[in-house]
Amino acid sequence: MMRALWTAASGMTSQQTNVDVIANNLANVNTTAYKTETAQFKSLLYQTIQSKTTSANGETKPVGAQVGLGVRNSAITSIFRQGTLTQTDKTTDFAISGEGFFTVKDSNGELRYTRDGSFNWALSPYGGVMLCTQQGYPVLDIDGNEIVIPEEYTVSKLSIDGAGNICYPDEETGNPVPLGMTVGVVQFQNAAGLSKESGTMYAETDASGMPVSEYYTEDIKRSTLVQGYLEASNVNVADEMVNLIVAQRAYEMNSKAIQTADTMLGQANQLKS
Repeated sequence: MMRALWTAASGMTSQQTNVDVIANNLANVNTTAYKTETAQFKSLLYQTIQSKTTSANGETKPVGAQVGLGVRNSAITSIFRQGTLTQTDKTTDFAISGEGFFTVKDSNGELRYTRDGSFNWALSPYGGVMLCTQQGYPVLDIDGNEIVIPEEYTVSKLSIDGAGNICYPDEETGNPVPLGMTVGVVQFQNAAGLSKESGTMYAETDASGMPVSEYYTEDIKRSTLVQGYLEASNVNVADEMVNLIVAQRAYEMNSKAIQTADTMLGQANQLKS
C-alpha cells in the first residue's frame, strides 16, 4: 500500500510543476517575443512483482507483472512558434519573421541571443550612437562587432531593411542607401536546447549547438526583419486555461489516490486477530 502513496505523491509533485509552467506562460502573455513553455513527463522505474516464467503445469506465461512507481518531470520545453507581429511605429523596434535570433553582448561580455527587438540608440563610449537593448546591451553586427553610427548621421532618419542592412537616405534622391553595417541574425539547429536567461535572453549550450550566421550561410532559410514592429508572445490563453484545468484535475485525482490508500491502511490497522 505504501507504493500507492509514493506513486500518487510523485504525480502531485509533477502536476504542481506543470501548473507552475502554465502560470509562467500566462504571466508572460504580454511579454515581447516570449515563447510558450510546456512541461514534459516520463514514468519512473517499474517494480517487477512477477517475471515471465512457467506455470505449475510447465506452460509459459505470456507476460509478467510490473507496477509503475510514478512520474517525474523530464523537461520543460520552449515552443519557438512564430508570434504575431504587432505594429509600434517606433523606428528602433524590429521584429524577426523567421527562425533567427539577434546577438547581443551582456554586461559580462558574454554573448546572448534574443528575439526581442525593442532596441534604442544610446551614446557610445567610442563616439556616435550605438544600437542597444532596453537593458543597455549592445546589439552586434554580422561580424560580432557593436553597431556604432558616426555622429554626422541623424539617427531619426536611419532605417533597416528586411536583410538587416542599416540605411540612410540619399541627399539627392532620398532613397535609403546601406551604410555598410548589417544587424547580425543567427539560427540554432536545436533552439529548444538554448538556456533561458532573464529578459527573454538565451544562452548557447551543447544541446542547442553553435550559432549559425544567416548572412554567411548559403543553404539556410533567412529571416526577415520588419521595422516598426515587435513580435508578440506566442502564448495561446485559451489553450493555457484548458491545460490549467487538466493539470488541476490530475492533481485532485492523485490526492484522492492518497486519501484512498490512507483509508485502506487505516482499515488494515483496525483488523483484529
